[in-house]
Amino acid sequence: MITLRKSADRGRVQESWLESRHTFSFDTYHNPEWMNFGNLRVINEDWVAPEKGFPLHPHRDMEIVTFILEGSLEHRDSMGNQEIIRAGEIQRITAGSGIRHSEANPSATEEVHLLQIWVFPEEKGLEPSYEVRRFTAAPGVLKLIVSRDGRDGSALIHQDVSLFSGNLDAGRRLDYSLTPGRHAWLQVIEGKLALNGNALSSGDGAAVSEETSLVFETEEDSRFLLFDLD
Repeated sequence: MITLRKSADRGRVQESWLESRHTFSFDTYHNPEWMNFGNLRVINEDWVAPEKGFPLHPHRDMEIVTFILEGSLEHRDSMGNQEIIRAGEIQRITAGSGIRHSEANPSATEEVHLLQIWVFPEEKGLEPSYEVRRFTAAPGVLKLIVSRDGRDGSALIHQDVSLFSGNLDAGRRLDYSLTPGRHAWLQVIEGKLALNGNALSSGDGAAVSEETSLVFETEEDSRFLLFDLD
């Protein structure tokens, strides 16, 4: 079963300094049909204006993955980390027993475009931790960027989730086998592609259950994320 989550149907926040699209219920956006998908709690697509951002705020008991698509983001936190994260890099934070952090666009001229992902952890009260990794996904290959065991150089997440980054050239096909009983979420970053014949475009998502074979086919060059979930 594949259920599409079209980009235009997502929650929307529009402010002078922030444009945001919410796949799942978040903050003031509430949709009881889209609260989460298994352990996947948040996928927010944000565009933050130059020299603007989110002031210091708290998190706890959540795995947070930030994927920079364009531009850069300056991060500061209560663990003492201070870093500028750039396009092509991901940041993983285990909020655990509690952290505070801020996120700001350090550029005076360019906006930052990012995806922020929240995943429920496998247990509460974990020791907070932080890491940044850079990845390059070759065309036609699913690159593992986040996993439960940090295998193949991926960032480590405290949940049974494998997150892949994919680039697919126009007219190409990619196959992925899903273990029986597991689920998947596809999030299209840019381009157009079909998942088992279902057409998706930039910003669209798809919830997958009771499928064991996933076939990705493209009409144009595409970028996407694939979550393999228990």
